[in-house]
Amino acid sequence: MIDATIPLGWRLTIYLLAGVGAGIANGIAGGGTFVTFPTLLATGASALTANVTTTVGVVPSYLGGIRGFRFQLRGHRDLIRSLVPSCLLGTAAGCSLLLLGSPHLFALVVPWLIGSGTLLFALAPLITKRLAHVDHAHPARRWGLYIGVFVVAIYGGYFGAGMGILLLAVMALSLPFEIQELQGLRSVLSLIINALAALIFVLRGHLIIDAVYMFLIGTLVGGWLGAMLILRLSPNLVRIVIIVVGVITTIRLAITA
Repeated sequence: MIDATIPLGWRLTIYLLAGVGAGIANGIAGGGTFVTFPTLLATGASALTANVTTTVGVVPSYLGGIRGFRFQLRGHRDLIRSLVPSCLLGTAAGCSLLLLGSPHLFALVVPWLIGSGTLLFALAPLITKRLAHVDHAHPARRWGLYIGVFVVAIYGGYFGAGMGILLLAVMALSLPFEIQELQGLRSVLSLIINALAALIFVLRGHLIIDAVYMFLIGTLVGGWLGAMLILRLSPNLVRIVIIVVGVITTIRLAITA
């Protein structure tokens, strides 16, 4: 455990390094919360304070992904705009659950959500092949996308660890895009969800300010590094990395639930 009385300079360095690690994780597939969240708990922060501080601090981690996938995002502006309401409404609901509801009950459900999302993403090629005869413009696919993003946004507003994997799973089943296009869309939607949640938590207060500052810097750098790394990997390897991150995230959540 990191003693809360450790000199400020060392604590800031630890926060910065944790931010870089979280940014790299989010730039690749998500799960950066599992770097920053335990770091804050180790300094003596309560779980709720660590959660809201992390949510605010990791917002810049998605900017690197958006910039890195800017070419893949061309032509998808209308799709992104159509998903904004699902993101905003879901995030608001998730934040309300966190601030007003029972954290313990929801924590028991979280591992199942991440595990299911990872399994869906792993099986997406097979499922997509089975559904190949169904036009991607079919209303059922589009409504499945809207509802799926809304549900993921609820989770993102509440906790958010592994949110990127859930978004990728929903989009892989709903959209006829390559993995790099899905990664770009995942970065944009994650930014929208996290930014709204961060705004709500900033207005609420009770943040660890020095940690927020260091996370903002670290995740910005790490997010860019993660996006650059994933652009140099093959689509199949990227899919494997995402599945591995999902499995690890599920196990860690199940252990700590």
